[in-house]
Amino acid sequence: MNLPNIITLSRIPMMFLIVGLMYCRFTGAATLAFVLFIVTAIGDWLDGYLARKRGQISNFGKFMDALTDKVLVIGIMVALVEQQMIQLVWVLIVLVREFMISGMRMMAASKGVVVAAERGGKLKTVIQLIAIGVLLFVPAVRTDVARWTDIEFDTYAESLQHLGLVLFIVATALTVSSGTSYALKYRQVFGEISK
Repeated sequence: MNLPNIITLSRIPMMFLIVGLMYCRFTGAATLAFVLFIVTAIGDWLDGYLARKRGQISNFGKFMDALTDKVLVIGIMVALVEQQMIQLVWVLIVLVREFMISGMRMMAASKGVVVAAERGGKLKTVIQLIAIGVLLFVPAVRTDVARWTDIEFDTYAESLQHLGLVLFIVATALTVSSGTSYALKYRQVFGEISK
């Protein structure tokens, strides 16, 4: 197990920690969830950078990078739905796409084909991560920063939430677009499996 893969796999326990902090009510919990999410998002870039720099790119790393991105994003999105920060319909669209692409990756893997992340999927992931970061920052501002400074930030927090929602909708549109692109690019893999 090399360092890039360890960083990749760390996103799974980090998701549980971030979501757990989202439900904690002590001062600083929301800020800590936001900071840990930023660290985890940086880790998403760092694992790929280190793998390329050290020549440690592997099929396992490519597959797990995509999978742990999904686990992190979907886990936090479920908590954001429960906390009424995003709409369930957007998350369902993302879930359908992610299950379809994961299924396609497994089918391709059975034929020895690795479906790595592509530019459209990476852009979708980046915008999703930014949207989630903005949405996680909202309670940090609304509760923690307001308590620490004795200043009301409700208007600012509301504007941030609207920005996060717009970014999330853009990411959802890119989710559909990149999913369609994957399906079209690898359609021959489906054809070979169905024969």
